[in-house]
Amino acid sequence: MRLWLTALLAIVRREALRFVHQRSRFLAALVRPLVWLVVFAAGFRAALGLSIIPPYQTYITYEVYILPGLCGMIQLFNGMQSSLSLVYDQEMGSMRLLLTSPLPRWWLLLSKLLAGVAVSILQVYVFLAVAAGFGITVAPLGYVALLPALVISGLMLGSLGLLISSTIRQLENFAGVMNFVIFPVFFLSTALYPLWKMAESSTILRDICAFNPFTHAVELLRFALYQSLNGWSLLWVCLSFALFFGLALLGYDPAHGMTRRRKGS
Repeated sequence: MRLWLTALLAIVRREALRFVHQRSRFLAALVRPLVWLVVFAAGFRAALGLSIIPPYQTYITYEVYILPGLCGMIQLFNGMQSSLSLVYDQEMGSMRLLLTSPLPRWWLLLSKLLAGVAVSILQVYVFLAVAAGFGITVAPLGYVALLPALVISGLMLGSLGLLISSTIRQLENFAGVMNFVIFPVFFLSTALYPLWKMAESSTILRDICAFNPFTHAVELLRFALYQSLNGWSLLWVCLSFALFFGLALLGYDPAHGMTRRRKGS
C-alpha cells in the first residue's frame, strides 16, 4: 500500500507542477466560461425564457442557469487537456516506462485521472469565486455539497479523455479529435438550455441531449449547488465512468491497445 500511495502522490505532484508551469492553461480555463457568463449570457437572456424547473424554486436569470454547465465545461476541457499530456508522454516514452512498473495498470491510470480531477476542482472553485464577484452566487452550503459531485463528474469526464487518448498515436491528431468530441458533447447538453427548450426545436435533439453523459454531469452539479441529489444523473454518470474507464484500460492494455499499435507502426 505504501508503494501504491507513493505512486499516486508522485503522479499528482507531477500533474500539479505541470499545471503550475502552464499559467496559460489556468487562464484559458477561466476565460472560456467567463466569456459565456459575461458576454453570451447577456445576449441570450432576452432570447431564452426559462420556466421554474427543479432544483430551482423560483424564476432565475440565465446566468444562474448556465453556471453549472460552465463548471462542467471546465472539467470537460481539463479532462481532455490532461489526456493530451498522456499522448505527449506516449511520444516521449515516459508513459510506456510508467506502465511497465510493477504496479497495476488500472491504479496508474486511476492515479493520473485523480490528479487531473484535483486540478479541475481547483479551477472550478476559482471560477465560482470570480462569478461571485459578478453577483452570481449560491448558498454557502451549496459550494460544500458541490465538491463530491465535482469528484464524480470529473472522474467521468476525465475517463472520457483517457479513452480518447488510448486511441491516438500521434500528438498532432489529438487536437482535431478533441474538438470533434468537446463541442458536440457541450452543445448537445443542458449546459446552455433545458431539455424542454430543446424539445421545442426537435424531439430527436432532445433525446440526444437526454442520452448525453455530459448532460447528467451538468445536472448532478446543478442539483448539488442547491443541496439536492439527482439520483438518475448520479447513476448515469457512474455507469458512464465505469464504461469509459473500462474501455480506456482495454485501450492501454499491451495486448489490445496502445502498446501493440505502436509496435505495429
